[in-house]
Amino acid sequence: MSEKPSKHLSREEVWHSMLTTGDYNNMRRMRKLFKYLPKEPRCAHCYAPFEGIGSMLVKLFYGIQPSKLNPRMCNDCEIFAEEHQGGAEIELAMLFADVRGSTTLAEGSNPVKFAQLIDRFYQVSTDVLIHADALIEKLIGDEVTALFVPGYAGGDYTRRAIGAAQELLKATGHKDPAGPWIPVGVGVHHGRAFVGAVGSKEGVVEIIALGDAVNIAARLASQAGPGEIIVSEEAILAAGIVGEDFEQRHLTLKGRSEPVDVRVMRTRNGSREA
Repeated sequence: MSEKPSKHLSREEVWHSMLTTGDYNNMRRMRKLFKYLPKEPRCAHCYAPFEGIGSMLVKLFYGIQPSKLNPRMCNDCEIFAEEHQGGAEIELAMLFADVRGSTTLAEGSNPVKFAQLIDRFYQVSTDVLIHADALIEKLIGDEVTALFVPGYAGGDYTRRAIGAAQELLKATGHKDPAGPWIPVGVGVHHGRAFVGAVGSKEGVVEIIALGDAVNIAARLASQAGPGEIIVSEEAILAAGIVGEDFEQRHLTLKGRSEPVDVRVMRTRNGSREA
């Protein structure tokens, strides 16, 4: 399905269109075709079917199957990324979720049980993020990173990122009276970053986000305590959340000379419910 970028558009312009609107190359034409192929479930983006005879046809002729970034979507953007490495600077929301005190958890458990705990965290987190139409950038160590780009998560992508953070804490038990089954802190930020594909000559390609905004999101998560969501003021404004009496903090983040203004959302076990 993926084609060379249009001769009228630069590679960066095609990437920008894909990430901000979801439309690039012949996407609209393919949507019209795919929606008539059986059957559900299908890609939330281009309507390519994932089961039945329709899925066999799109896989045979276009190489399309569920994406590793989000199985609710197809892998067409990954095919495009492999063929046309590059990217574009866009506005997006970023979510970082960290297991708090993972070193202590590892010390108090044998390696197999600790691995099972982290695997459960990965599964629960990705399930929440998949249904929020996020692109799961990476699962590494005790951290999950997700990108909410307008071309895939829609125009309310920042609000969806904050909602996903709230659902993630709920899924890890932070609203349970008995307490969480794993302690998690989350950071959410909105800003501009380079989003695109990087890879090697051997053909290993990854979709990543790079820039100061990404670093801020990661630092916010590192400052979040168990059951806390630290949301930057930029994300609060972008999401249109007004009138909420969330705790305000001025954080000094590593590598930054000026404090960053944030809001803190907590679960019921804290002073304010997320």
